[in-house]
Amino acid sequence: MRNYCFGCIDLRNTIIVLLLTFIFNSCKTTRQPGNNSIGTLKLVGQYTIPYNISFNNTTVGGLSGIDYNPATGEYYMICDDRSAINPARFYTAKLWFNNTSFDSVSITNVTTLRMPNGSAYPDSKTNPALTPDPEAMRYNPVKKCLVWSSEGERIVTPQDTVITNPGIYEISLAGEYIDSFALPNQFLMQATENGPRRNGVFEGLGFSGNYKHMFVSLEEPRYEDGPRAEVTDGPAFTRIIKYNAQTRQPIAQYAYKLEPVATPATPANAFKVNGISDILPLSDHQLLTIERSFSTGTRECTIKVFLADLENATDISNVNSLSQDTHFKPATKKLLYNFTALNRYIDNIEGVTFGPVLPNGHKSLVFVADNNFSDKEESQFFVFELVP
Repeated sequence: MRNYCFGCIDLRNTIIVLLLTFIFNSCKTTRQPGNNSIGTLKLVGQYTIPYNISFNNTTVGGLSGIDYNPATGEYYMICDDRSAINPARFYTAKLWFNNTSFDSVSITNVTTLRMPNGSAYPDSKTNPALTPDPEAMRYNPVKKCLVWSSEGERIVTPQDTVITNPGIYEISLAGEYIDSFALPNQFLMQATENGPRRNGVFEGLGFSGNYKHMFVSLEEPRYEDGPRAEVTDGPAFTRIIKYNAQTRQPIAQYAYKLEPVATPATPANAFKVNGISDILPLSDHQLLTIERSFSTGTRECTIKVFLADLENATDISNVNSLSQDTHFKPATKKLLYNFTALNRYIDNIEGVTFGPVLPNGHKSLVFVADNNFSDKEESQFFVFELVP
């Protein structure tokens, strides 16, 4: 039953672009990647949630992560509201599509994220030290729980200093805190220019096919690891952490080189960024990475999807500075898809998940964009068919 439907859209025209396809088994609760082969990706359709739609007295927007639960056919979508509009939360939804059309998005539930004491997270005016910055979410069918990440906070001004560490948390489907993942010292926020940059921390996470391991990606380089991405190519290395999903302990780290920022900012010294906005593991060493580039003066984002391989990458867990100790092998990567091929406005895509098997037997891939609660941006959904 549709609890809340925003309408429908039917995009009949499709665009074929090169991408690899992935063979999965038919298990309903675990994802087991098989052999990878080069195939094609076919656009099924696009849908945009209207701006500032309300659901159960909350404002729908800021959708920064998405994951699919095949047992229920539901999607979990974390909201990056820092409890400023409504308490930090995630939404549950149904997406209505097949291999020929994308009909609608139906929000079915909203769940408040809870602190260990059971309370909702406060906003930055009430208690900035406890205010989260939710960015990514995945469902673990083995433990029947959700995992979400927060980027923390780093504000250092002459008037005030707010330092909140990033975090990765296990919660129940009701939003109740269960436990947290261990945080390596390299990712502690600091008032000096050390550790993670503000808004450049845990943007992506995902489980390997057997759910024994979980990967977490930093959006941008740590201060010690070198400069941020620029318009010209440079040594912009960020990190991917590998965890034991059962013990919640880190077991490895890998360097990942970012692409240059896609377009210059206007004016030249204005804000610009390129970083990892989400990851989708395919195995214990391969994963899809989304790089999202934005520059002031250009409305749309440049979204590129890569296949990254960690198999021969160096474990840099004990390397504090990638700019000083350069004797490491980063992950290899291959461009699979550039969203500019769609020849339409593309917003701030921050989430990706595999969806259900389509009626024709092919796998689906779903992307979601964060509108930052701005009327100048869009909460977009894109559904693709993976064609062998």
